[in-house]
Amino acid sequence: MRRGPAQAQRLPSRVVPLLDPASFHDRQRARETAILSELACPTYPSTRERPEPESPNRTPLQRDRDRIVHSKAFRRLKQKTQVFVAPTGDHFRTRLTHTLEVTGIGRTVARALGLNEDLVEAIGVGHDLGHPPFGHIGEDVLDRWSTERAGGGFRHWEHSVRIVEHLERDGQGLNLCRSVVDGIASHSGRAPQPSTLEGAIIRVVDRIAYLSHDVDDAIRAGVLDERELPADVVEALGAHGTDRIDTLVADLVETSARAGAIEQGPEAAEAMDALRRFMFESVYLGETARQEHERIESVLRGLLTHYESHEDDLPPAWPCQTTTTERIVDWVAGMTDGYAVRSFVGLTVPRAFDA
Repeated sequence: MRRGPAQAQRLPSRVVPLLDPASFHDRQRARETAILSELACPTYPSTRERPEPESPNRTPLQRDRDRIVHSKAFRRLKQKTQVFVAPTGDHFRTRLTHTLEVTGIGRTVARALGLNEDLVEAIGVGHDLGHPPFGHIGEDVLDRWSTERAGGGFRHWEHSVRIVEHLERDGQGLNLCRSVVDGIASHSGRAPQPSTLEGAIIRVVDRIAYLSHDVDDAIRAGVLDERELPADVVEALGAHGTDRIDTLVADLVETSARAGAIEQGPEAAEAMDALRRFMFESVYLGETARQEHERIESVLRGLLTHYESHEDDLPPAWPCQTTTTERIVDWVAGMTDGYAVRSFVGLTVPRAFDA
C-alpha cells in the first residue's frame, strides 16, 4: 500500500554549519592563490590613499564597487547621453547601460583568463563617471571652454578620477584602491596605458561594447541602414551586435592567453578599427550629430558663461576647487542632459514662457 504525503517517512534533519565569517579574508586570499593567474593583480594587500580597516564581510574591491554603485555620479549616468541625445524610444542605450555592458563583458574576459574579476568590475562601473551631459559632444565643448580659460582642457577619464578622488561624498572622495583608480584613469584609448591587465581589459572592452551597441542604436534610430555596414567588417565580425561581441571577445581571450598580455588579433583589431572609422563618418560626426552639436554647444556655453559671471549661483566650493573655472566645470560636467536643458531654459527663457 502506497503511503500518502502525511505518512512519508521523515529523514532526520542535519544542521550544516555555514562558514565562519571570521575567516572571510583568509579564504579570499586562498581562493585567489588557487584560481588566479600569476599575472593577475591581487586584491590583497589593498592600497588606498587613506588607510582604513578592512570590512568584515567584503573584500576591498567589493567595497570599491559598492561605493561607486551607491555614488551620486553613478546614478546620474542613467540620464546621460551615450550617442543619441534625448532619444524617444525606450530601448536606446544610456551612459549607465553602456557601463553595465562594459562591466559584464569585462568580467567574462577576466574569468576566462584567470584574472581578477572583482578588479575588472570595480573599474568597469567607475570608468565613465566623468562623462559630462550630451556625451562626446558635451566633452568637446567643455574641453575647448576649459582650454580657453585655464589651458588644461577637459578629458572625461581624468574627470572620472577627480570624481572618485575628490568630488563624491561632499568633497571627500571615495578613497578607492589605487588599482581601481589606475584602471579608471587609463580606460580610454587616448589615456596612458594601465598598469594592470585588468585595467587593460576595460580599455579594450569599452571600445568593443560601444561600437557594437552604437551600431544597433543607430539602426534603431533610422540614422543607419544595416546594409550600409562595410562588407569586410560584417564578414569579419558578424552582422549583429551579439555576433560582433562574441567574435571580438573570443579573439581577445585567445590572443591574450597566447601573448600573456591583453591583445587583439590583427584581423579582429583591423576590422574593429574599420568599424570605428565608419561610425565616426556615418554616425558620431554624421549629419544628425552635426545638427545637434550646434544646439548642445549653445546650451553648455550658455551655462558656462552664466556661471562665470554669477558665481553665487554655484554650490559652495570644496577644498579641491581652487579656481572658479574648476567650480564651474565640476558643476556643469556633473549635470544630466535633462538638468542641463532645464537649467539653461531657466536662465534664458522668461518665466511666463517657461512651461
